[in-house]
Amino acid sequence: MNIEQARFNMIEQQIRPWDVLAADVLDLLQVVKRENFVPEAHKALAFADVELPLPGGAYMLAPKIEARLLQDLNLKKHESVLEIGAGSGYMAALLAHKARHVTSVEVSPELKALAEKNLADNGVTNVTVELGNAAQGWSSGAPFDVIVVSGSLPELPPALLQQLSIGGRLVVIIGASPAMKAQLITRTGEAGYDTRTLFETDVKPLASAVVPSKFTF
Repeated sequence: MNIEQARFNMIEQQIRPWDVLAADVLDLLQVVKRENFVPEAHKALAFADVELPLPGGAYMLAPKIEARLLQDLNLKKHESVLEIGAGSGYMAALLAHKARHVTSVEVSPELKALAEKNLADNGVTNVTVELGNAAQGWSSGAPFDVIVVSGSLPELPPALLQQLSIGGRLVVIIGASPAMKAQLITRTGEAGYDTRTLFETDVKPLASAVVPSKFTF
């Protein structure tokens, strides 16, 4: 496989058609080598328009979704980021290139180790990978300028909204398969939030998400 041709094809055939046109995001997809964050068994699919399995039942999001979320967040160099679900470390690496610092919280010890190794191997030094479940929030380091949920949640935990700084943004994919919505939520004041639906999609749930019971009493 010609790696650079495959990367070019991914950007031109998957990502641009998904309205990802910001030059800084497209450039970053050239800089951060996605193939370095993909498990060996799936290297041949590093640039494919699919979610890729990771150890422990987790998944990497499809490239176009990662790129779109990154663009719509419009990160600034001074901002602090909370990522919920480190996975292989790829999204954290993208975020780290655009932000001051990323705290990435991973529920799986195996994935925490994998993300840390991948980030170190690729020279990313401004990410801290923590072991824990942040699906209901992560108070250490809060408030954050940006929160990214790297997987879908059945519903939005209120604690995440409280951990945004005023002016901060949260991107999250909410709902149940097959009808989910990616949302960008901006905190406008102490109790004010502006919610914008970015696109409809269907992605695997965050491994640490708590699925609400279907039973009623």
